[in-house]
Amino acid sequence: KEEQIPPHTGIFKGKRLLLAEDNELNREIALEILKEYDFCIDTAENGAEALNMVAESHPGYYDIVLMDIQMPVMNGHEATKHIRGLAEPALANIPILAMTANAFDEDRKAALECGMSGFLSKPIEIDQVIQVLQELFMTR
Repeated sequence: KEEQIPPHTGIFKGKRLLLAEDNELNREIALEILKEYDFCIDTAENGAEALNMVAESHPGYYDIVLMDIQMPVMNGHEATKHIRGLAEPALANIPILAMTANAFDEDRKAALECGMSGFLSKPIEIDQVIQVLQELFMTR
């Protein structure tokens, strides 16, 4: 079955996204898909790098973080906890979506408990990603 790409609505134009993903192939696939929707994208290869990029950014620079859960150096749960603990409220409250191949209820619960805003299962399905992102941006 060929996956249908959702229609391009333009609501993501100029939105800056941080993609934290340690797997190079997964990162490249996500980049190609997200670029089609006019996101400005920065990437991090582990949770510590993602944390530093958010912490060193100015409020409003990133609109959202897509955070892989299982990464070296610092996993997505730890990185999210640290981001939620930042002193600047605009940075601490940035939406963070978990990305993981483990889509069991306990995985979703763990992601939400550490402060993540939502959950995407891998392999990434573009229609699911775009739907979740649209809902997130329309409620902000």
